[in-house]
Amino acid sequence: MLRVAEHFEKSDTGRARRANEDNFFARAPLFVVADGMGGAQAGEVASRVAADAFSHGLPEGGTTEERLATRVLEANARIHTLSREDRERAGMGTTLTAACLDGEEIVVAHVGDSRAYLWRDGELTRLTRDHSLVDELVRRGKLTEEEAAEHPQRSIITRALGPEPDVEVDTRTYRGQGGDVLLLCSDGLTSMISEQLIAGILRGAEGIEQAGRELIDAANAAGGRDNITVVLVRVEEVAAGAPAAGAVATEALEQPTLAQPAAAAAPAARTAVAAAEPATARQQVPPHESPALAAARRRREEREGKPLPRKVKIFAATTATLIVLAIFGIAAMFATRAVFFIGTDDRGMVTIYKGLPFELPAGIKLYSEYSVSGVPAAAVPPARRDDLLDHQLRSRSDARDLVAQLELGRLSP
Repeated sequence: MLRVAEHFEKSDTGRARRANEDNFFARAPLFVVADGMGGAQAGEVASRVAADAFSHGLPEGGTTEERLATRVLEANARIHTLSREDRERAGMGTTLTAACLDGEEIVVAHVGDSRAYLWRDGELTRLTRDHSLVDELVRRGKLTEEEAAEHPQRSIITRALGPEPDVEVDTRTYRGQGGDVLLLCSDGLTSMISEQLIAGILRGAEGIEQAGRELIDAANAAGGRDNITVVLVRVEEVAAGAPAAGAVATEALEQPTLAQPAAAAAPAARTAVAAAEPATARQQVPPHESPALAAARRRREEREGKPLPRKVKIFAATTATLIVLAIFGIAAMFATRAVFFIGTDDRGMVTIYKGLPFELPAGIKLYSEYSVSGVPAAAVPPARRDDLLDHQLRSRSDARDLVAQLELGRLSP
């Protein structure tokens, strides 16, 4: 049986920011880091709401992955509602990475680009995958790690809590062992220092408090361009009958809550990523649904039933006969020419479609998805957004060239 032996948490504003929009929650066996975004202090509000969502522990019923995901979905709903009620907070959001020690396992829930790492036997392993533009392009083989580090859109994330009424939560479970050290951090750490440096600091530190302070100092020494939050948790093995943090409480947990805004001092780090093999890996949360999970699933299913691209012209059923004849005539003419257009899919990602941007009353689409890029429409330079995503008919090579330039950050304003 495993339990939390000790933990250290600290947040620092950094050298370039006036305010700290990071928040964290630390109460064994549950730990959370949230990195907010949005103007007029909205980011700090979003991250605080996300951290506070865990203050009553995890709900009952289901696996620990499902229970973590339920809390994340509840936080997302709360942030989204607040952003719609207050214009100054419109569009606010936050990343979130949560970890819970459960028996022999470490369970992680994740949205955005805050990260979780495992330090074991002198090696640092990343447990989460960034939901960011450049990481998506790297995974697709369209950027190298070196190109991603210098990409002009490297700070753009593709998933966060708050902007949408529903969000997909990544959850994974890893087998833990005595001596493991878990690191949760905002990108204010990982954007400033390498994983190699993070590993070196962990290797040389005499304890997790020293390691945490040195990590923040290193990120600040490297420039401290963003808020920096570090949570370190050391795990130990205990006898089967001893009290352990693995039994996740539903209401009160072990220690007083430390959920609070970030404010402290500042460093940098990085490390070679050894891909950890999760004991279980789920991109979506299955059976034993809580009300929040069920509602999120229903909204997703309803959304998926709608037409994919925006601005799709849907013709009235009352004029179906004439319209169908006209459209089929046009479609037949263009089919031999294999026309393409650029739009967005239901996730807001820039997508190349083959065919015509029309949908007939009977649900007949005159287009099909050809290629989905790793670029969200929000990342397209505003001056180019309207003319790129206007569903103008293009040749395949023109459409592919435009999207390739966009992915490489070369699409001029």
